[in-house]
Amino acid sequence: MNYSTLKKGVAASLVALVGVTSLASAQDAPATSSSAKVFGGRAQYRTWSLGVNAGVLAPVVVTGGANDYSNWDVNLGYGISLRKQLGHAFGLEANVFRGKVSGNNEKVGAPNNMFETELQYAADIRGVVNVATVDFLRRENSVNFFVTAGYGLAAYNPIVTASNGTVTNWKTLKEARGINDSYVKQAYIPVGAGIKFKVSDRVSFNLAYTMNFVDGDNFDGTYAKTPSNDKFSYTSAGLEFSLGSKSKPNLDWVNPLAMMYDELKDPSLRQEVEALKNRVANVEKSVEDLKKDSDGDGVADMFDKEPNSAPGAVVDGSGRTIKFPEPTTTAAATSSVTGFETIQFEFNSSVLKTESYPTLDKLSSILRENGGKVTVAGHASSEGTAAYNMKLSKDRANSVKTYLVNSGVNASSVAVKGYGETKPIASNDTEEGRIQNRRVETSRN
Repeated sequence: MNYSTLKKGVAASLVALVGVTSLASAQDAPATSSSAKVFGGRAQYRTWSLGVNAGVLAPVVVTGGANDYSNWDVNLGYGISLRKQLGHAFGLEANVFRGKVSGNNEKVGAPNNMFETELQYAADIRGVVNVATVDFLRRENSVNFFVTAGYGLAAYNPIVTASNGTVTNWKTLKEARGINDSYVKQAYIPVGAGIKFKVSDRVSFNLAYTMNFVDGDNFDGTYAKTPSNDKFSYTSAGLEFSLGSKSKPNLDWVNPLAMMYDELKDPSLRQEVEALKNRVANVEKSVEDLKKDSDGDGVADMFDKEPNSAPGAVVDGSGRTIKFPEPTTTAAATSSVTGFETIQFEFNSSVLKTESYPTLDKLSSILRENGGKVTVAGHASSEGTAAYNMKLSKDRANSVKTYLVNSGVNASSVAVKGYGETKPIASNDTEEGRIQNRRVETSRN
């Protein structure tokens, strides 16, 4: 093997390719930002790419094996490729390459001293898998490692020179026999690996090594070590150009983990999540409102026809009292109901508050057990007109009377009076005072 020639050939190829790469990079403007999503589909990316390559063809592979010739020469190979990226990690690639493969035997007296095979073409379809990257934590990958494997067909013509100087040209032999298609055709399996460098958004620089296993032992025109099929390798460097809209990113360089992180940090997505939380909170509040049972009778407020049922009362399905609770008032409780008992109300409301039920139950028990009469006096704070407040105070007094009568007190035992805002017990200049003035006072006669 001529190592000096090999070094010169590879060096010249790399210099030429890097020069073209730099020019393409300088002329290629950066693509506009993309709104590509993790699950947005292939339509949001560029998925086609065209490649050109050149390198060294040799009748040996790194995995070893039997070879018909002990030495091999450095020969130029060149080709093109067209790839369709189906996902960020996998694509299908069509390859066509040409060149020359040659070798010789050092040992004098070997049946065949040298060979030279003209490779008219080798065409194949390969699967390309992006297996790793050295910068997977970056927002955009710029270095990818890949492996390839596929199936193809090669057309070639071996020319063999024997040790005695006799030259055998397979193409000439076939033509002499009247065979028009004079090139030998054999299937082959390409298996390879490589590394890809992102030069710009549209251009990448690729280094690759491919072993090609021929389905026959006639690639070098010699059947010296049968049964063994021939093989040859292609070490190449090349440029790959991404095709398609400038506004779309290249699917080959997508980093799904980084994209997913960016989507989760997207302010608009976070706003949607917060809005969804608010909608859920509103639904939960609505459900709680539907379940609300202010008087504790087991019937929700929205269905309760009697929202102020006495504690312990038996009610029907509509919340109406059908049986009043048994009196539980003790002697101590009876003696505590003396003078005026105050019932408080909310602003502009005559609805009894649940906290007033115990006081009214005690008063009801006393009246039912001991008889007697009670005066119910309603009052109001100073908001609103005097006439409205007079009516409101009477409504409040009647609410207390209704409760007592519903609990079993004789209606004739309850006298109702309304005083409006005329008898405040605190200043109406403060909210604290006005709260105290919204009241009903009960006193036994």
